Amino acid sequence: MLPRITPYHLPSGFTRAGGKVHWRVEPARAALLVHDMQNYFLAPFGTADNALLSKVVGNIATLREHAGRTGIPVIFSAQPGGQSRSERGLLQDFWGDGPPADAQALAITDALRPAPGDVVLTKRRYSAFVGTDLDAVLGGRDQLIVTGVYAHIGVLATAMDAFMRGVQPFVVTDAVADFSPAHHADALRHVQTRCGVVASTRELTADLLTPA
Repeated sequence: MLPRITPYHLPSGFTRAGGKVHWRVEPARAALLVHDMQNYFLAPFGTADNALLSKVVGNIATLREHAGRTGIPVIFSAQPGGQSRSERGLLQDFWGDGPPADAQALAITDALRPAPGDVVLTKRRYSAFVGTDLDAVLGGRDQLIVTGVYAHIGVLATAMDAFMRGVQPFVVTDAVADFSPAHHADALRHVQTRCGVVASTRELTADLLTPA
């Protein structure tokens, strides 16, 4: 039940300077979340050389590299396949059966494959906090850099949930993707005006390279 996604240009005009808060990422406080970058959820973008997807994956890889250099933990969320109706809950009514019980479909895209030491959380709801150990994995860190798909669904829900738990969310404008540019922009606008910082990969990388 996922729509086919037509490549689009990433929304422009969203920077930290345009937001209501101007938080900066501090490595000792932050964690990086790679949200649902499984082959099943990336298939709607089409071929692997999709320009939009390639750019987003490349930016996530850049942030992951800097996270490794600065001691920021990397956390992946991933949905399981072949869920029962009771496991799916109300998601069944909106999205059908979800990912199949197929190893290739469930795998994180090869370019971002989890490394030893990374945490992979099994997630069954929009927010990566619900029904997972994300709170415990953060271990007192109170900043969450959110990347992945889809911006107006799980990414937004996770950012809102983080905010309500006292965790500052940073949604990376060019390291998330969505069904359309309108969905993408709407998600960024909502975060920017209601619960967190939206900033580019370049902006957040600068945070990591600049001592607090």
